[in-house]
Amino acid sequence: MRILLYGINYSPELVGIGKYSGEIAAWLAAQGDEVRVITSPPYYPAWRVQAPYSGARYQRDTGAVTVLRCPLWVPAKPSGLTRILHLLSFALSSFVPVLWQATWRPDVVLVIEPPFFCAPAAWLTARLCGAKACLHVQDFEVDAAFDLGLLKSDWLRKFVLAAESWLMRRFDKVFTISPRMLDKLLQKQVSTQRCGLFPNWVDAETIYPLAGPSHFRARWHITENQIVCLYSGNIGAKQGLENIIEAAKRLQENRRFVFIICGHGAFYTQLRALAKDIKNIQWHELQPVEQLNDLLNLADIHLLPQRANAADLVMPSKLTGMLASGKPVIATALPGTQVAEVVENTGLVVPPDNVEMLLAAIKRLADDSALRRRLGQNARQYALHYLHKEKILSDFRQALNSL
Repeated sequence: MRILLYGINYSPELVGIGKYSGEIAAWLAAQGDEVRVITSPPYYPAWRVQAPYSGARYQRDTGAVTVLRCPLWVPAKPSGLTRILHLLSFALSSFVPVLWQATWRPDVVLVIEPPFFCAPAAWLTARLCGAKACLHVQDFEVDAAFDLGLLKSDWLRKFVLAAESWLMRRFDKVFTISPRMLDKLLQKQVSTQRCGLFPNWVDAETIYPLAGPSHFRARWHITENQIVCLYSGNIGAKQGLENIIEAAKRLQENRRFVFIICGHGAFYTQLRALAKDIKNIQWHELQPVEQLNDLLNLADIHLLPQRANAADLVMPSKLTGMLASGKPVIATALPGTQVAEVVENTGLVVPPDNVEMLLAAIKRLADDSALRRRLGQNARQYALHYLHKEKILSDFRQALNSL
């Protein structure tokens, strides 16, 4: 097959959506497919373009996958309006390059959301060359933007959601990453025949429980008896990370607990300000992919906070690695949501924005090593049975072939 992959922030070296799109492209190329990628320079989650890339010019990477990186504007302080302008800048700069790929005559044009601004160009390119148009929804960004208050206007919401639904129904196949998000597609009037499940995965041979302690304990001066509560990933508004800060603040007199926050994002500066003078928090950058397994194994407890109104609009990609590491997870989620169902037997679920119950869950796991061990074993087994990389990507490629 000839496959054109269109999305933002493609990079196998990053966590999150950029990592998954990079792995999709590399894996398909390894199966013998011809793959081209239209994307941006990597900038996420720090919200600055990474060297040696530029946000001001087109750049081409060649190899097993041909990658064209298109310019975009990256705001220093993302807000509702600046995020829209940021995504529009990439949609505009990539519009002609994507349409030009019709001359290559791909069999499939696959666009990854976010950003949904790229969907019209992907659909049009597919129609120009007779390819199948596929949309992969990693994040219902439109719903989340309004539910989280990043955008505010009833009439705008109705108009944008109606336009989104109309366009989604024009794609030959619309994939998403969890059963609850699949239900959301049906609510948007995408027919059952056009819907498909393409969950995020984990390479369980790369992420696995270590036999001994992570080297990060010694590197970051954490004693053997201290309990590490770890959050690693994007630091954004929809995570509800301020609850972790409050929990750390209430436990700072107990030297047994260490909170590690790795990452960057639009909410980073505000979060650091909230954590001023709290002594039991360590702040670190996202670690290189080759050290990710050691980082995840540093945790005695993985923390997965999110806001109630973001539940089932996103399925956190970081959860796959947490589970594969064989360590228990504390997730803030409402009963019946996808995250709650996954974490129910692999950790503890507490209501969003309830610091008291978050503290109780942390203390419960800290005081019960047998419970931590049992939930961690369940997490590892879940990753092996349901998140196996080769099976998920093989099923996805078969779905593309069937089109």
